[in-house]
Amino acid sequence: MMKKIFMHPIFNFISRIFLKSALTFYFLLQAYATQAAPILHPVQLTCEYIENPLGIGIENPRLSWILNSDERNQYQSAYEIIVSDQLKDIQQGKSSQWSTGKIISAQNIQIEYAGRPLQAFTRYYWRVRVYDQNGAASPWSDINWFETAMLHASDWKAQWINDGSKQPDKEEDYYKQDRMPLFRKEFVITKKIRTARLYISGLGYYEAYLNGNKIGDHVLDPGFTTYKKELLYTVYDITALLKNKNNVAGIMSGNGWYNPLPFKLFGRWDLRDYQQTGRPCVKAEIHLRYTDGSTEIIATDNSWQTAPGPVTHNNVYLGEQYDARLEQKNFSTEAADKAAWKNAVNIEGPSGELKPQMQPAIKITRVLKPVRITEPRKDTFIVDMGQNFAGVARIKVSGTAGATIALRYGEDLFEDGTLNYLTTCATQIKKGGIKAGPGAPETAWQEDRYTLKGEGMETWSPRFTFHGFRYVEITGWPGKPTLNDIEGLRMNADLPTAGEFSCSNNMFNKLHEAIEWTFLSNVFSVQSDCPAREKMGYGGDMVATADAFMFNYNMGNFYSKSVQDFTNEQRSEGGITEIAPFTGIADKGYGNESGPLGWELAFPFLQKQLYDFYGDERIIADHYEAFKKQLDFLDSKSVDGIFYWDISDHEALDPKPEALSAAAFYYHHLSLAVSFASILHKTNDSLKFDRRARQVKNAIISKFLLRGTGRFDNATQSAQLFALWYNLSPEKENTMNVLMDEFARHNQHISTGIFTTKMMFDVLRENNKNDIAYQIANQRTFPGWGYMLENGATTLWETWEYPKSGPSQNHPMFGSVDEWFYRSLLGINPAAPGFEKVLIKPQPAGDLTWAKGSYNSIRGKIESDWKIEGQQFILNVSIPANIKAEIWIPSKDGIVTENNKPIKDNPAMQSARYEHGYTVIETGSGNYRFVSTK
Repeated sequence: MMKKIFMHPIFNFISRIFLKSALTFYFLLQAYATQAAPILHPVQLTCEYIENPLGIGIENPRLSWILNSDERNQYQSAYEIIVSDQLKDIQQGKSSQWSTGKIISAQNIQIEYAGRPLQAFTRYYWRVRVYDQNGAASPWSDINWFETAMLHASDWKAQWINDGSKQPDKEEDYYKQDRMPLFRKEFVITKKIRTARLYISGLGYYEAYLNGNKIGDHVLDPGFTTYKKELLYTVYDITALLKNKNNVAGIMSGNGWYNPLPFKLFGRWDLRDYQQTGRPCVKAEIHLRYTDGSTEIIATDNSWQTAPGPVTHNNVYLGEQYDARLEQKNFSTEAADKAAWKNAVNIEGPSGELKPQMQPAIKITRVLKPVRITEPRKDTFIVDMGQNFAGVARIKVSGTAGATIALRYGEDLFEDGTLNYLTTCATQIKKGGIKAGPGAPETAWQEDRYTLKGEGMETWSPRFTFHGFRYVEITGWPGKPTLNDIEGLRMNADLPTAGEFSCSNNMFNKLHEAIEWTFLSNVFSVQSDCPAREKMGYGGDMVATADAFMFNYNMGNFYSKSVQDFTNEQRSEGGITEIAPFTGIADKGYGNESGPLGWELAFPFLQKQLYDFYGDERIIADHYEAFKKQLDFLDSKSVDGIFYWDISDHEALDPKPEALSAAAFYYHHLSLAVSFASILHKTNDSLKFDRRARQVKNAIISKFLLRGTGRFDNATQSAQLFALWYNLSPEKENTMNVLMDEFARHNQHISTGIFTTKMMFDVLRENNKNDIAYQIANQRTFPGWGYMLENGATTLWETWEYPKSGPSQNHPMFGSVDEWFYRSLLGINPAAPGFEKVLIKPQPAGDLTWAKGSYNSIRGKIESDWKIEGQQFILNVSIPANIKAEIWIPSKDGIVTENNKPIKDNPAMQSARYEHGYTVIETGSGNYRFVSTK
């Protein structure tokens, strides 16, 4: 009977209707779900450019995130942030500190925290969800956190301590043995630890230990600052290093920049006259948080113990000496010899404000193996590391106690195969030349010395110095060293990598690699000019290379420190120093120890680049009053409304247009002032600065342009480039023609210096003359980058000529060509602050057949990859979500396809036009493949 019912035609009809309706409903639900599903996802959350920073010292940190999407043309329409000091709350989508609610905004970078006041020594968890352009909400992001350190000076409980020793009475006595102090503290833990933190600053340098283990992987901490104004401290998570019951903290100290020798730089300037100095000292706190909710602080004071250590001499220029026989064995463990120690001394310490160290710490970032060892003289060995770099050597050796090994460093060899140390002598102090003062060596070479303790295989590397070198001269070695006995430890600020570049021109690839080695050799908390001879933060070098650095590395926190360094050193009348931290050098400045205009320019210029690359408006607001004070100072020093003297285009081969460059740099200051006032909505200031800028521009034209010819000043490459880069010429075509004539007169070689080398690539890129730029960059004969590489350079030289006895062989200032690789060959350029909009305009030139690379912007990874196949130009581009893009595709006839479809048929292309041999389209995020006829 049941079987007949199921087989009844009416029942089958009803079943079919029901099934069809159910399937229709199901597919409608699926379609709706697909349509409503979020297609934006926030990832890579950062706080002050750092993912999960352990110690911040500001009360309104800025939050950023990147947006991922597999779909094209995706934008954020709104966001929602929650912050809590309780992990359970944030996991449940609750907030105890800050809940923004739904904010209608496309902003996903530099969003200032605006919740309840933050408390010191507290971890805050945060997450974000975003809404796409259709209003669909993403899931909440992964949970990130930031942890506060000291927010106010009163949060510190520790005292500055040292060993009670005094400075020598005579200058020459500074060069005698001076054993660096060690510090230790025993403490007992009787409860179960939840978390433990170490907050520490040690001047000049320090290394911290706990129970025999080094804490962290930093070297040469803390970074060099103007100690009377600012000091840096580091925060470490030491939870895993603690033991139940007995624990021992230990600290090794070094002189660093805080206790320099009375060494007269260039025979004139003693750093001790310009910086606050003193004996090595330490300020530190260990914060213990127990599972029962209680807390304990172990702070430096006179209950800590101190003893002299094995470092008997150390200086950032001259090197380090270490006597292993003098080691306080197991000094950071319970097994230390207690009889050797005495109580430390509380001291006033340096006067600067203590701040967390936000710029990337210096670390050992690569270990190099030597490529050969030679013996040009009996028992004198030369180790070739195969690469110029900055750092120290590490040796493994066994021998008798008291035997001393000397390591001297240099960038080159003399013809007889011996070490050429002349390009690395500290500030040109050499025998028979300028002198550095009483007690100073006649030749200020880089040298480390290790005295063996005679206990089997000993491994050592210097702790409190760094050198620039390729070659190491070894004397005093027991027997003969082998390739396995020595290594090179490359050290540099551990900058996050931002860019990648390669192309079909192998010389350019080698040059790019050499520039990366050069740049990393010159980031030891300041961007230096060279890592051996000077080690100082010259402003002009930053102006010339900041963009190139930023395309290669995330420089947000590093350059923020550089800007603060210049503010810290601002002179009483308002001038900015040539170097920061200041060392006394003020060549062709304007009085009151101010620097020349091209070097003072670094102060506002870096602020503008931080705004352009990272959308950092706060850096401008924080330093605006200091910048106005600088401008008032410059205004008071001008002559007839402009300037006539400057270091000018340093290392240019033709006569430098000193007066024109000085006036142009002044104009640049005023132009930046107009921009900053507009960004900060200070209308009256903007109008005032704009009037001054126009007056200066007119004065420059009147003074330096030979009307009807386009010639400026002495009409060299440098002069014409100053005029074109600053858009000074009312007869631009004539001025450009004069520049082209100058290139031709030099057989398409450059004669430019530190500034106009950068300017040249910009001018040629912006005027569709990249073939000229390519010819110049591709030269293999003097002067040029190819000439450097052909002559064995592995880093850039300070001069176009081969440096044998004076200038450095590891100097970043001509590294601006690397900016050209990104801006012109890859074609990646910011078109709005923080890459809110990007311009992609590759400019193929010469015999290039392909180029590819990327830039990790603050909003995500931008990629450009092109190649030429026959008559086709193929361009692959990747644009992150929430970024607008203007893409220029080289094309012969304006016909371009994307993903094998004509652009006009592609809904992802928002607009298109044809201009100067390019098809120009505007679009949004996505991965695109364009093909055109070359």
